[in-house]
Amino acid sequence: MIDYLIVGAGIAGISFAETCLNNGKSILVFENDSQNSSDIAAGIYNPVILKRFTGFINSQNQLDLAKHFYKKIEHKLNVKLDYELPILRKFASVEEQNNWYAAADKPSLNPFLSLDLISDKIQCIESPFDYGKVLQTGYIDSKIYLQYYKTFLAKRNCFVNDRFNYNLMHFHDDFVEYNGSKFRNVVFAEGFGIHNNPFFNYLPLDGTKGELLIIKASKLKLDVIMNSSIYFVPLGDDLYKVGATYNWEDKSSAKTEAGKIELLEKIESVIDCEFDVIEHLAGIRPTVKDRKPLLGTHFNHKRIHVLNGLGTRGILLGPEMAQLLFECIENQIIIPREINIERFNKYLIFK
Repeated sequence: MIDYLIVGAGIAGISFAETCLNNGKSILVFENDSQNSSDIAAGIYNPVILKRFTGFINSQNQLDLAKHFYKKIEHKLNVKLDYELPILRKFASVEEQNNWYAAADKPSLNPFLSLDLISDKIQCIESPFDYGKVLQTGYIDSKIYLQYYKTFLAKRNCFVNDRFNYNLMHFHDDFVEYNGSKFRNVVFAEGFGIHNNPFFNYLPLDGTKGELLIIKASKLKLDVIMNSSIYFVPLGDDLYKVGATYNWEDKSSAKTEAGKIELLEKIESVIDCEFDVIEHLAGIRPTVKDRKPLLGTHFNHKRIHVLNGLGTRGILLGPEMAQLLFECIENQIIIPREINIERFNKYLIFK
């Protein structure tokens, strides 16, 4: 009997797979490629909401756990994933500078927001109001991370590159049977694909479409992550990942001309050098109405569980949320209500 069947091989699913393996559990992972937000994610880890200069509860612990988590994976897969880079916030006004100073004085934000503004000029970028520097930041190369990890799983014969068929599930007291195999537990980590899941499709996961561009700008010599109206992530060889758009209406993962135009206009408002568009990408972020993750066990079937709703912070939240769900299943640790799917039990009356 296999300990865990994991449905979904994005950031959430792979985080849970790694957590299981670190705890000596056997697994089988289904790709179930219902959306591709993880594949195109910028991978930025940032403990601060730069739009409002506010923080998150438990940011330092999340950051420390994630850094340790990805460092172990780098060693296991023998690949570079973690690129430690500061984020520079380009200020639009003196008011933004003042708001930054006020935020940096708060004990919860002081470890992350430098009080020393950056006045150095960056080639091809006008910055009359200077920059704020965010510390303990960087990005995980999410594309390489998922690609290498899936190859690792395939070599261990615990990866299936196929869609999951819910109709092949049969429930027993001590296990769930799927297509003739027995599993102690099933964890669904399908992102926006949860809408096709008959067991968890009552959960209010809206999803927001995001589009981004890979550009080549030979004169833009950034060695930091730039945050303005959009972000610029340096990838090397004069390539930058630039994004992103937010569309709450369009639930397809198709690239749009409108999204591309929006990004091009924002790029041109930030940099004043020539650039070429190398690639245009799109995906649906798994975002929830209250902006909190979805963790927990099915109200009726006690051996099926969900790990979803990581939104734009999947790289940072994935390791912690995977550990929380694992501890809940294995050791009956209670998941906090603010991220527990039980907070949405009222939706069950419509089932």
